[in-house]
Amino acid sequence: MNAPATLAPSAFESVAADYRRLLLRRLSIIGLLVIALIAAFAVDVASGPSGLSIGTLVAGIFHPSHLDRVTAAIIWNVRLPYALMALLVGASLSLCGAEMQAILDNPLASPFTLGVSSAAALGASLAIVFGFALPWLPANAAVTVCAFICAFASVLLLQFMSRLRGAGVETLVLFGIALVFSCNAIVALLQLIATEDVLQQLIFWTLGSVARADWQKVGILALILALLAPFSFMAAPALTALRLGEDRARSFGVDVRRLRFLSLFRISLLSATAVAFVGTIGFIGLVGPHIARLLVGEDQRYLLPASALTGALLLSLSSIASKFIMPGVIVPVGIVTALVGVPIFVLLVFKRGRRL
Repeated sequence: MNAPATLAPSAFESVAADYRRLLLRRLSIIGLLVIALIAAFAVDVASGPSGLSIGTLVAGIFHPSHLDRVTAAIIWNVRLPYALMALLVGASLSLCGAEMQAILDNPLASPFTLGVSSAAALGASLAIVFGFALPWLPANAAVTVCAFICAFASVLLLQFMSRLRGAGVETLVLFGIALVFSCNAIVALLQLIATEDVLQQLIFWTLGSVARADWQKVGILALILALLAPFSFMAAPALTALRLGEDRARSFGVDVRRLRFLSLFRISLLSATAVAFVGTIGFIGLVGPHIARLLVGEDQRYLLPASALTGALLLSLSSIASKFIMPGVIVPVGIVTALVGVPIFVLLVFKRGRRL
């Protein structure tokens, strides 16, 4: 019997050096994304119709007592909550998209394209139109809870569809598209029966905007993201194994059923909370992970944080663009992401057309 082949010391050192270079490259890219994100956040805070200078903004952030009340209110009650909400929503949706693409093994999966965002918007719309309320909780909590219930139901439905015999990528994508149209149709029906005041709130959901962000919403979304993201990062090795196939993942000791359920729970909670606060913002959850995958590869240990950073960066840049498309008017950021995301989505469809 021949002895098992082993790497020569020189070959082993060469492989180790290549791995160290790859690791350094990935960490450098993540570091550059953090720097770009800080720069975009600063520009987002600084830009706006009031024309505040960078010096005024810095002074307002670190020494708010030195400014007049109007300028301090613009910085602390408008600019900072808007910019932070854009970062948090972008990071949440992109992280959800990356995790969803891994557990469903579908490159076109995202909370928006598979109907999770539309289902969350439907739940929020039902709570708004019919005035649902929960005991001992603020009125807005019912909107978030209903959005979460509908979003979780939609991902469970997607999970069920993916397990049906003969259901492949085509079936799942088509079912997601059908779910989007169905939820949008019901939301349109609710708009017909809504009063004028309620109708304005529903239109806010359909357009997607961070213009109603405040510190309470920012705090809630930041808390949920801070609580759930570490669990996503801890599940990264299992998700990487799952990308190799269910059988391979099980041979590594991964409980695939439990992994998918917990991932779907995180996706539902994050996407539902984001949609409940800003409405449906499309394509961030689809485009962000693909850009991150091009930068750091398929290893989920690096892909998941890179996806969160890329999504936050994309939505922050979209927030900046929304202030300059029409002078004097802040265009809802959901319109900007749709204009940018649709061409990229079409490119992905044509690129993978033979497998769809």
